[in-house]
Amino acid sequence: MKTEVKKVDSNIRELNVEVNGEVVKNKFEDVFKRITQEAKIPGFRPGHAPRDIVEKNYSGAAHEQVLKELVPDIYNEAINKEGLDVIELPEISEVKLERESLSFKAKVEVSPEINVKDYKGIKIDYTSVSVSSDEVKRAIDSLKESRKIDKVDDGLARSLGYPNLAELEKVLDKQIFIQKENAERQKAESGIIENLLKDLDFKLPQSLVKRQLEEMLRQAKIDLALKGVAREKIEEQDKKMREELEGEAAKQVKIYLVLSAIAKKENIALDDHMPRRVMEFLMREAKWNIG
Repeated sequence: MKTEVKKVDSNIRELNVEVNGEVVKNKFEDVFKRITQEAKIPGFRPGHAPRDIVEKNYSGAAHEQVLKELVPDIYNEAINKEGLDVIELPEISEVKLERESLSFKAKVEVSPEINVKDYKGIKIDYTSVSVSSDEVKRAIDSLKESRKIDKVDDGLARSLGYPNLAELEKVLDKQIFIQKENAERQKAESGIIENLLKDLDFKLPQSLVKRQLEEMLRQAKIDLALKGVAREKIEEQDKKMREELEGEAAKQVKIYLVLSAIAKKENIALDDHMPRRVMEFLMREAKWNIG
């Protein structure tokens, strides 16, 4: 196999592929054998027609089948050979197939080269979490107002499924603690992300941005539908929602690509759990300033 890669721009590559000899020849043989077994040719039982007659009647079908089966295999072999990190289906062109040769061009979008560095030891300012009695009191007062009752006592606690007011206060204390702890963690993660992105400038693959935008738009429409908004009203907001979500979609793609670059450097599996695993790695390697 001969391959040649031309750089069209930062994210687009043109791959020229040529393969000759036994690979193509054997594929034609395999396809014609299958066709011979199934072909219905007057005067012959299936599987017993002479090869020259089968080729005469089914050369076009064989040609199409060889292309259908061989091009994807050769394409995948070529991108692996060239080490291309392809992120979108290719545009195949200039396909030429003979009995012992195949050549084609494939235009592909690849993941950008991201030189991410200094991702270990990122400084994190973390505020120790605690819950005051006033915070618990405000939470109870909020419950009191929402249920429109005059006093806070064991009766309020029992109406909410707790034996007494003391137990309710314990639960509220724990809930507030978890909420504040989660907020601190989110702040730490946001700080790491902003630190990673601040000095990185690379062209985003538009196919990924478009895909992310469509997914975010789909979810936004589902959320509106669940709130009872009519389908017609939702579709009327399509353009506006696209404009509002486009920036966030681009940012999410950028974050994902940067996390992927770190994952490759640190041999972290590029699966559905990759973003979480990379973030956990970054948190472990960070410099924590606990206040």
